[in-house]
Amino acid sequence: MTEVFGTDNFNLLPHVAALLLAYVLALPIGWNREKEERSAGIRTFPLVAVASCGFLQASEGIIGDNPEATARVVEGLITGMGFIGGGAILKVKDSVKGTATAASLWVTGAIGLSVGLGAIDVAVMLTVLAFVTLSLLSPLKSVIVREPEPPRDDK
Repeated sequence: MTEVFGTDNFNLLPHVAALLLAYVLALPIGWNREKEERSAGIRTFPLVAVASCGFLQASEGIIGDNPEATARVVEGLITGMGFIGGGAILKVKDSVKGTATAASLWVTGAIGLSVGLGAIDVAVMLTVLAFVTLSLLSPLKSVIVREPEPPRDDK
């Protein structure tokens, strides 16, 4: 038991700080999706970021300074995020819904991963870009998307 909780293996502060940062950075994205009444929202997005960060941090003990092992963990997380995002996409009649939520889940996983890897600057920029895209481009989308014109009779 002393091996598990020894001073070499039990340093909570850096992990708590990273997990809290991942959580906080994901909140604006989750808030936006919740406000828009999407399938994933204020609870899902912070959990995705924390899980991505946590998986990476939990594996630090076995991967050490091995870049190939780190790459395999990152690969697995990217694949898993794609799978979770795929669950948010729905085909309704002739349209596809949920692609922005799926992409938001994927970027939130990247935020957690970035924090876990210590790339805080990347995590912050991903958060800002995702939030700006979701918040500012939604009104623009409604201007661009028009009702389809009925087929013409060229007789």
